[in-house]
Amino acid sequence: MSHFAKDMTPQVTWKDITPGGAIFEGGTSEVVETGDWRTMKPVLDMDKCKQCLLCVPVCPDMSIPVSKDGQREDFNYFFCKGCGICANVCPFGAITMVKDEKKGGAINEHSRKTVRQRGRCLRDEADQP
Repeated sequence: MSHFAKDMTPQVTWKDITPGGAIFEGGTSEVVETGDWRTMKPVLDMDKCKQCLLCVPVCPDMSIPVSKDGQREDFNYFFCKGCGICANVCPFGAITMVKDEKKGGAINEHSRKTVRQRGRCLRDEADQP
């Protein structure tokens, strides 16, 4: 029986988890793909984006990365839950919400890079059997 979040995969049965699914470690949000819960997803139109960064502080999941030079980057879909707050606050219409058609928790390259930097390896939909 594991007490670590990294070991909680879809292959783990109820017999193998801790009572109540309790995890006895901190910082587990980095390993939980909360973006998999989403039914709608934000899409950024870089031609309309003015880099005002008004969307960044309102994102409850910190799914809008900003580069070292202060430029907004594409969404981190690994954590984005598709709440739409960013689309509502954008005064330029650069963010639109669309139905998320993903299967199996596919992630974009920025998300993959973020997770890789944290020492984890994830496969996107195309890599899965």
